[in-house]
Amino acid sequence: MPKINKLGVIGSPIDHSLSPFIHSRFARQANLNIDYRPYKVESDEIDVFLKDFFADKNAIGLNVTLPLKKEAFNRCDSTSEEVSFIEASNTLIKKNRSLHGETTDSSGFISDLKDKNIELSSKKVLIIGAGDATESILWGITKQKPKELFVINRTVEKAERLAKKYGEFADIHVVTEENNINADIVINTSSAGVTGEFKEPQIIDLNDSIIAYDLNYSINETPFCKWAKSFTEKNFDGTGMLVHQAAKSFKLWFNYEPDVVNVLHEIELFRNE
Repeated sequence: MPKINKLGVIGSPIDHSLSPFIHSRFARQANLNIDYRPYKVESDEIDVFLKDFFADKNAIGLNVTLPLKKEAFNRCDSTSEEVSFIEASNTLIKKNRSLHGETTDSSGFISDLKDKNIELSSKKVLIIGAGDATESILWGITKQKPKELFVINRTVEKAERLAKKYGEFADIHVVTEENNINADIVINTSSAGVTGEFKEPQIIDLNDSIIAYDLNYSINETPFCKWAKSFTEKNFDGTGMLVHQAAKSFKLWFNYEPDVVNVLHEIELFRNE
């Protein structure tokens, strides 16, 4: 009987996750048998869950979503340089009796931008939000050397802490609604972009050349993308990033690079039903 590789994604909430669907398609491409399930895990349950999950000899690894990425980092025996810096992991890999932490968020984000022919270098980039989602991509953004990088957040102190932490990589300007930014690219990382609590930023000089990108994804149009559509055709949600970061996790587990194009096409067909 062929081995069934045990995988999953942990977080809370988790019911909406597209990860099981995505990884089932990747496994089909790679001709692998996997059992990939969503697990609702709270912060105070992670230790027991990880112990039980990885006690299974067929357990390969886990994806980690909010709010557990920092908790996952704290349980790792080894990590990549990026994970060590941001102190958060979205991909866990079982290595013998130890747990290794990686992150594929920022690399998945950059890969999706490249697919869409979006260049960050020499561009003015505005990020809305300064939470964990922002930090998950900021490492990758700073490596692309944008011309200017702005962050706006309801809690200014949180944005200032982020700017200070990444000061060795980029000069990040913390801005408020009192400023006026002529941005080339606007990236929304705030969960308000999908909950319906999204507040249209007054800080941006709106024009049809702006590229708007929402890290959130939904079967329906996110509030951020609905707003962005009012002034630019170049607006995207985080589905592409999700599939790309999933592909990079899959490669870390199996050393197989899956094709993302067909999976993205399937998701788009499902949305249009």
